[in-house]
Amino acid sequence: MTLALLAGPAAGTSPAAEAAPQAPPLYPAVGEGTSFLDHRSAVDGFAEPEWYEANIGFVDLPDQEIEDTYYYRWRVFKEALKYTGPDDGWIVSEFLGPVGYSAPGGAISAAAGHHIYEGRWLRDTRYLDDYLDYWLRGSGSGPKPATDGLNENTTDWAHQYSFWAADATVARAAVDGRWDFAADRLPELRRQWERWSPQFNAELGLYWQVPVWDAMEYTASSYQSDDPYHGGEGFRPTLNAYQFGDARALARLLRQRGEPGDLAAARRYERAAESLRRNHERLLWDETDGFYKHVMRDGNPDLAPIADREQIGFVPWYFHMAPADNAAAWAQLTDPRGFAAPFGPTTVERRSPWFMHEAERGCCRWSGPSWPYATSQTLTALANLLIDYPRQSYVNRSDYYGLLRGYALTQRKNGWPYVAEAHHPDEDRWLYDSRGHSEDYNHSTFNDLVLSGLVGIRPQQGESVRIAPLAPRRWDRFAAENVPYHGRNLTVLWDRDGSAYGAGAGLSVWLDGRLVHRQQRLGPVEVPVPSVPRKDRSQPVPLTDDLANVAETGFPSAEASHTWHADRPADAIDGQDFHLDVPSTRWTSYGSPNASDWLAVDLGVATRVSDVRISFYDDGGGVRTPDSYALDYRTPDGAWAPVPGQERTPALPERGRLNRVLIGPPVTTDALRVRPVRDDGGAVGITALQSWRPEDTRLTARIDTGGEPALRVRPGATTEVVTSVRSTRPVTVRPRLFVPRGWSAEPLTAADERVVRPGRSYETRWRVHVPAGLAPGSRLPLRLLAESVTGAGGPRSTGHVVRAEAVFDPGEFTRTVWDDDFGGDSLGEYRVDTAFGEPAPALRVTGGALIASAQAQSAAVLAAPARTSGGDLAVLLEPRSFGGAEPEDSMFFGRSDGPDDLVLGWYNNHFGTSGVDVRAAGHGYGDSVTGGCCASVRWSEGDRFAAVFSDGVLTTWIEHDGRWQRLRSAPFGTAVPAEQVAAWAPSFGLRLTGGEVALDRVTVLERPG
Repeated sequence: MTLALLAGPAAGTSPAAEAAPQAPPLYPAVGEGTSFLDHRSAVDGFAEPEWYEANIGFVDLPDQEIEDTYYYRWRVFKEALKYTGPDDGWIVSEFLGPVGYSAPGGAISAAAGHHIYEGRWLRDTRYLDDYLDYWLRGSGSGPKPATDGLNENTTDWAHQYSFWAADATVARAAVDGRWDFAADRLPELRRQWERWSPQFNAELGLYWQVPVWDAMEYTASSYQSDDPYHGGEGFRPTLNAYQFGDARALARLLRQRGEPGDLAAARRYERAAESLRRNHERLLWDETDGFYKHVMRDGNPDLAPIADREQIGFVPWYFHMAPADNAAAWAQLTDPRGFAAPFGPTTVERRSPWFMHEAERGCCRWSGPSWPYATSQTLTALANLLIDYPRQSYVNRSDYYGLLRGYALTQRKNGWPYVAEAHHPDEDRWLYDSRGHSEDYNHSTFNDLVLSGLVGIRPQQGESVRIAPLAPRRWDRFAAENVPYHGRNLTVLWDRDGSAYGAGAGLSVWLDGRLVHRQQRLGPVEVPVPSVPRKDRSQPVPLTDDLANVAETGFPSAEASHTWHADRPADAIDGQDFHLDVPSTRWTSYGSPNASDWLAVDLGVATRVSDVRISFYDDGGGVRTPDSYALDYRTPDGAWAPVPGQERTPALPERGRLNRVLIGPPVTTDALRVRPVRDDGGAVGITALQSWRPEDTRLTARIDTGGEPALRVRPGATTEVVTSVRSTRPVTVRPRLFVPRGWSAEPLTAADERVVRPGRSYETRWRVHVPAGLAPGSRLPLRLLAESVTGAGGPRSTGHVVRAEAVFDPGEFTRTVWDDDFGGDSLGEYRVDTAFGEPAPALRVTGGALIASAQAQSAAVLAAPARTSGGDLAVLLEPRSFGGAEPEDSMFFGRSDGPDDLVLGWYNNHFGTSGVDVRAAGHGYGDSVTGGCCASVRWSEGDRFAAVFSDGVLTTWIEHDGRWQRLRSAPFGTAVPAEQVAAWAPSFGLRLTGGEVALDRVTVLERPG
């Protein structure tokens, strides 16, 4: 806890004239509604029940299993809400724990359409606003390595998996009524649609996709290829239906917006959708089997569909793409030889020879198991068929209810609601359910199926709602109360004789607590819903949590006086707040020898603190809710002091309630500390510690980094930093630049209060001094706060944080401990080790280069006979050429002590990626030690690589045109003692699958300590 100072008022003080800000509401206001149901008992036992009261519609159903699953799935959705930071805000996660193939922040596009359909029923619009922008404008739309493991067919995260983005955006707007939000994203939605064009076959007029990138590897279609996991490329009902749905959604948005050129653009999308429909019918509809099927792209000159019916054949009805004449396909849903199963439907028909093929071998094989992802698609499609298509004789509302009930019963484990990855279709057990990974798996919908299908709330574009329930006609009652719809509260009651709710007999509809429609029969009806004027719509205050650190590297950083071995302080600021034992995201003091313990967060640089929220963990056993707690801040002299002006809700901690601390006036500090105490001295825990700061959306604050991802600084030197503030309306603004402790900053131009007007920028230049001794690659935050006065709401601080990076300069490493330009004719005294369990390649020195050659995959690490003195060390590598082999065409650089002990940076020329390997005593370490994988980089002739060791951290670099750029930072010292690694030899390595790689020079430099 050594960093952070600021330019401006001292940490822990506030300007004397500053007013205490009016606290934004903790939850969105529910407004006027009905109160027929007991909301509190419905979410009894849930952590933070107030969140549910404020956000969800409540239901009362005669089927207790469906009702219990409904509330459970809202708990799952809340757990999946993850705050990633000020740039991207909220995302909806699929796995509660991070996985290596996710996009930045932990999102995965595979189920994003499901997430939007489900989350559209929440009252707080900020979650999906951020999430949609994440995929359309933020990190989710950003560059992705094109590798086989991350989908080599695309270079952006939003296209890693099939995704019906525009359709989901329009479906969301149909619920919340904010069509202006959707229309504003038309440029990005159109780009998302068009970026599927590399997978469009213009001759056939259809898109192709690989099953695994439809989120369904090991399918009946991929098993019929030479690669059951990554194979089976074909023209599929999925992506073509998604693109059809998105084209129609784009046309709908364009027609509604009505700007010049929109009508013509809408017609183009409508023509594209109709063309897709025609070609889809012509090529993917198997007339003989009466079903939509996968058609192999390769080795299939006749474009014959596969013999097997897969559940994806129901997807066209999800988007109203299938014609009414094809309804016979739905007979397969209830056919015991088709998809019917007690815990179904199955992912491939039972007739298929691939049914349950290898299904027991481990995740994830979509060759028969019951898959919630597909079940929710099928149920949505079935609801559309039953409600929006002409009457047919193949399925009815009883089939919808039976399938939904079976889906609810599937979501059980040991008698309790539970959802994992895939379920056995015939047995009451989850097939794919790995501990610490599959719990509460958010990869499907359920509540949308209850609200839009069972209860039949069919969202409309105009000022109305259609009610068309699929609930069993034998039910005497059901209710959905205060469902957020078009900015109002919608209640739908069915009470056959009026005895259940005491509000009259029949089907009744209520808006904002007023009865607006009643009919005796349980049948469809369209009810007017007057729009809420924009001026009357409540707009949630935009907030930033300055403590969040999803990456769990750098700052903010958390530490504690004691931590149970299975927990981590960093998990309290990882942007998530859930209360599961497995997986866990918390800090606890369990097993502590101390009388009391603390959790502290170092922000690295100061900020304003006005709204602290703490979620205490309570497992009902060894870790319990504290009886009291203290909240401290760090003062400019580094001491801890109680935060002044605290207003707490609740006054004392209560189990399951969020603890909010309002601070007036706000304090400015670089660190916070919580000291929870139990009177009996027992253990305590925290799942989330947050410091929320209201921002002014009129303002944009920026620190100029010269187009670089980080501000490049040199230890011991001074750099000039330019900041700017822009505004959409005239606002009085004061800029403040905060720098890390031990740094200093002074304005070179005025940094006083002034009015910023639209179209003009308030620029300030600052002289920032960086202390000497920073390790190369060190990244510390700088924060600009543009403070504005917003009237009754009090001051708000719109911020921007950048990382200042200490760049690598070989000139600072003045001692040469080894330098080999391979001018001799042998490898001299190098120790040559094999690596990764592979044989060594042939090595020879010739023509001033070391050349490795092989005909099969091989690897060697060469250790230099160099003596080091313990200072910072840099290993520089100058490649001459790579051979072009795949998958390995690689070089390594770092330190080693044999094949089982190494810390090496690596570059793979085939994939154009770079990362770090850490092994000790034969054990390989993961992302938390290696810094994650992978940096995208492409070597050019003359470029050099470097591995720099300093204080238990390895940073890797590439030099291009004389400029060093950091690739990765690996805190290897968290797993292998730095002093142990310091005794290992400077090393380099070569790994290749075939051909030759050549190395011109290796140099080892040391910076005296």
